[in-house]
Formats: sequence, C-alpha cells, structure tokens
Amino acid sequence: MGSSGFPVICLLHSVIALACGAMMMFYTKEIAVFGHGKEIGSKLQGSTPHDELLIQTSESFSGLLLFVIGFLLFMVAFVKDNKFQSFFAKGCVLLHLLMAVWRVYFETNVEDLAHDLPRQVVGDVALALSWVFFLLYSWREKYD
Repeated sequence: MGSSGFPVICLLHSVIALACGAMMMFYTKEIAVFGHGKEIGSKLQGSTPHDELLIQTSESFSGLLLFVIGFLLFMVAFVKDNKFQSFFAKGCVLLHLLMAVWRVYFETNVEDLAHDLPRQVVGDVALALSWVFFLLYSWREKYD
C-alpha cells in the first residue's frame, strides 16, 4: 500500500507542469514578457524573423516536453508501490536540485536572465523540498 501524500504531490506537480507546458506551447511571447518583463522578453524572442521562428519552435517543443512530463506525473500518481514511490521521489529531488545547479551555472552567464535567477532557484528548491517532505513523511509512517 502506498503513501497517501504521494498522489497529492504528483497531481500538484502534474497540474503545474501541464499548465506551464501548455502556456509555453501556445503563448510563447506572452510568457516571456510575463516572466522577464517587456524589454528582456522582446530580446529573448530574437532579432530576425529566422531567429524568432527558431526560438518559438524551441520554446514550443520545450513546452510539449513539459506537458508530457505533467501527463506522466499524472499517471505515476496512481502507483501504490511504496518502493517505487520512494525511488521516484528521490529521483525528483535529484532532478530539481540539478535543475537549480544548472540554472546557477548557465543563467549567471546570460546577462538578461541573471536577474530572475534567485526566484527560479528558490522555485526549484521548493519543488525539491516537497518531495523531501514526502520522503520524511513516508519514512515516519514506515517506522511508527
């Protein structure tokens, strides 16, 4: 029997990934402006029509990947095996922390993205902490 917190966390992460992925696919320019401001958002869209198309295509595929991840999280939410849940949660912690490290190393080198770095790293760490709290909760359930 699985932990009751696992489906809740999976479904929460799934909704976030599905919503963000859909917005990235269909509202690329609006998301760039919303996330980075009007001036930087327009810089991130490219300066030539070819650049704009290439960036928009890349963002759309990234959004599609995020949407698929959200769908997979939705499916995984209903797995009842404790060992799988623990393994999956540890993998998610590692993935979110690696994403935070990647942001620090990559986005500090891109001047236009550097000002958003603290907010995004805090978001990655918060998502990782949700899985850590699940692991602590399931560990407590196991040994109580």
